[in-house]
Amino acid sequence: MSDQMYLVGGAVRDALLGLPVQDRDWVMVGATPKSLIDKGFLPVGKDFPVFLDPVTHEEVALARTERKTAAGYHGFQFHTAPDVTLEEDLVRRDLTINAMAQAADGTIVDPYGGRRDLEARVLRHVSDAFAEDPVRILRLARFAARFGDFTVAPETMALMRGMVAAGEADALVAERVWQEVARGLMEGHPARMIEILRDSGALARIAPELARLFGVPQPEAHHPEVDTGVHVLLVLEECARVEAPLPVRYASLCHDLGKGTTPEEEWPRHLKHESRGVELAAALSQRWRVPSDCKELAELVAREHTHVHQSLDFSAEARLRLIERCDAPRRPERFAQLLLACECDARGRTGLRDRPYPQRQALLHDLRAVQSVDQAAISAAALAAGKQGPAIGQAIHEARKAALRACESDRPR
Repeated sequence: MSDQMYLVGGAVRDALLGLPVQDRDWVMVGATPKSLIDKGFLPVGKDFPVFLDPVTHEEVALARTERKTAAGYHGFQFHTAPDVTLEEDLVRRDLTINAMAQAADGTIVDPYGGRRDLEARVLRHVSDAFAEDPVRILRLARFAARFGDFTVAPETMALMRGMVAAGEADALVAERVWQEVARGLMEGHPARMIEILRDSGALARIAPELARLFGVPQPEAHHPEVDTGVHVLLVLEECARVEAPLPVRYASLCHDLGKGTTPEEEWPRHLKHESRGVELAAALSQRWRVPSDCKELAELVAREHTHVHQSLDFSAEARLRLIERCDAPRRPERFAQLLLACECDARGRTGLRDRPYPQRQALLHDLRAVQSVDQAAISAAALAAGKQGPAIGQAIHEARKAALRACESDRPR
């Protein structure tokens, strides 16, 4: 039998959905490494035979089977041979919608009902081999965030819950968790990812700080949705609506973690949840090995979001302390991200999605006034007057405060 190459996976799925195809994956059936090398294919795979097509330079994998040999997602043994069929290769994939192939003549090969599940908007596992790889829980949750109107097949949810109960989720490593969570946060419906992870039990294993927010009440006057976990989901959806960057979405995910540690006798109030939240956000970021821009913004938002919300009533001195505490003159882009996260927090509440949030523009106005102060000139004048160190810093602070007061009447409200 001559070898045959098939387009597989997400490219087939997205084409059937009428979506743009970003990456194309190929599988070669009936070939050997030698036969491909003889045709000019360049071997590049480490764990299993993958080659670069000499014409398109796209990756082509030999059809393969696999079996689990150890816990987690590293413990797999792969087998490739000319007699491995396309159906045997596809059955090892995670979801039916990802287990379709397209032949050179355009024919769709769909042995596991992927087309049916696309039409029904269902995420369903292909086989029980799904349970061998805990990363697939994260991937399914990410697909739920991308395809927000898809549901999870009951038997697939039951399988994931069984995986969590068996300890498979505990074998996930930080890099893979963050990789999938970050991609899911950037999808159109990031709240769906958190919902699926929670329903499967995986959220409590990979982020107990988040899982315990659900069922924790807040004052209804400020939070009509009451439940803190539900609030976080609404904030994530607002982030997606305004197309916020990843640091803002991650910070929004973490902004209220401190409320999960409020003693029940203090509910629905959450005094000092901000400082507790900073520590919890830092711990989660360290465990997931989150990039520094996301980690720093998450801690900043956890610490300052309440102050930003209250800032319309602050004096010039208090607003300047907030701006300087956030290192805004030196890092204005991060300060802008803080304010966007706070706006999403304010609007991520039941019935308040379109509420005005003048605090954001008002504080950006304040920052521009602060930035207008010529620090070099003030430092030179202070030095000429014999001032040093802290005295120069205080002089700059006073000049910034004067600049804020001077443009008070122009400040958005």
